[in-house]
Amino acid sequence: MKYCSACAQPIELRIPAGDNRMRAVCSACGAIHYENPRIVVGCVPEWQGRILLCQRAIAPRRGFWTTPAGFFEIGETLQAAAARESLEEAQVRVEVGSLLAVTHVLHAAQVHMTFRARMLDASIGPGAESLQVGLYEERDIPWDRIAFPSIEFALRCYFEDRHAARESLHFSSVERPFEPTTAPGAP
Repeated sequence: MKYCSACAQPIELRIPAGDNRMRAVCSACGAIHYENPRIVVGCVPEWQGRILLCQRAIAPRRGFWTTPAGFFEIGETLQAAAARESLEEAQVRVEVGSLLAVTHVLHAAQVHMTFRARMLDASIGPGAESLQVGLYEERDIPWDRIAFPSIEFALRCYFEDRHAARESLHFSSVERPFEPTTAPGAP
């Protein structure tokens, strides 16, 4: 940010009075422009024991696999966002269940929140952000081609909980950026 969104004057980085962090502060009107983490929300949709995965058609990590997820929008609940992302990315209707995992993605200033979900029917198809979608048994998941550490964490927690017949809430942090590559063999 270079200019104030309130008065269009230049901003400077400084610690405002009563604060303890560097902030973008307008040099003219004094408005403080806070930068907070963005929320990414998604779910692990299940149909008869199989998990829905989407092969990404967009950067970053084009060609790699993920569960449906995306940025949380103003005016929706976390659960509604997870359901919307499932419909957009895999053309599937889901009933969103309990919160499964929260991953703090520190290098990207994001918080990824993943829910458990039950597919309402087996009808799936790739949306605009997916090359293909599929239902996978645990043993068939392409673990070496999962797009993001937060998704791998959520999936492993999902199966761990399913084997233990529980629904725990799991937390993790990712401090390192991933390599922005395309999956081998991806178009």
